[in-house]
Amino acid sequence: MIRFTQIIAGVLVLLALLLIGYAWMLSRKPPPPVAAPQPVAQLAPAEATFPVVVATKPLPAGQAIEAGALRVAQLTINPAGAFMTVAEAVGRVPVFDLGTGAPLLENQLVSGLALRLEPGERAVAVKADEVMGVANSVRPGDFVDVFFALKADGRDVDRSQSRLLLARKRVLAFGTASVDGMPTSGEGRGGQKPQAGNQQPARTAVLAVPVEDVNRLALGEANGRLLLALRHPNDTAEPDPTLFAELQTALQPARRNGGALTGMDRALAGLTTQDLAAGGSARRPAQPGIAVPRAVLATAAPTGHEVEIIRGDRRDTVRY
Repeated sequence: MIRFTQIIAGVLVLLALLLIGYAWMLSRKPPPPVAAPQPVAQLAPAEATFPVVVATKPLPAGQAIEAGALRVAQLTINPAGAFMTVAEAVGRVPVFDLGTGAPLLENQLVSGLALRLEPGERAVAVKADEVMGVANSVRPGDFVDVFFALKADGRDVDRSQSRLLLARKRVLAFGTASVDGMPTSGEGRGGQKPQAGNQQPARTAVLAVPVEDVNRLALGEANGRLLLALRHPNDTAEPDPTLFAELQTALQPARRNGGALTGMDRALAGLTTQDLAAGGSARRPAQPGIAVPRAVLATAAPTGHEVEIIRGDRRDTVRY
């Protein structure tokens, strides 16, 4: 019995040694290679683009841009002031030459009061004060009638006159406020307007005037006093020019041209103070170059005979 037990113990020891040897051999064997995980296919993010209007040909300064000179390109940049559609930029005018492919930007184009003018109009500034500007009640966008007072010298007060000079003219700017939407110098970044007590009195008023009437406004301000009369925007009444004689021009047109001067041609022909004061039938000075007294300039058009009275260095004309 004891011998059998010894045999069993020996067999168990031998199995243990075999197992130990087998384990040692497994530990010496390198592990099988592990397959690397296949990377998941990822799409690289596409670079963002922006629609920007660019020039398809050189754009000269001072000329309106045509639709055929622009196209919309997809650019990786989005410049400040860029246009997204061609329609937004058609008709605008560059302030300097632009090359082919150049993005069109707002600060490269004409802006301000010039864009608020209608064809044939000019922006003209005149001096303003509290009385002339209806107690500073005039605002950009209002319509006004322009009156002027022409005062003769002290001894001929009866020859002074006042009348409507221009009717229903649009105000583009009054003082620091204008219709172009730009903030005034007194406004903060938040767009808040200064309080009424801090507003500075307006010194200038900018009016939209037909080019052929600029001479009237210039002479009226130079030789008299202008007065703005504020009117309701729905009041479109204007005087009938056919009821009065047409003012003569400083430059007489050539006979071969014929017809009445209008627009730029009439502006070029000019206007004299005497004709502005006396009306379309004003008498021309007999001798060019002789100064016409201020009293004569304010005299109405002749209706009959006239006598020239000379008192020292003063000349007066009496009409009867």
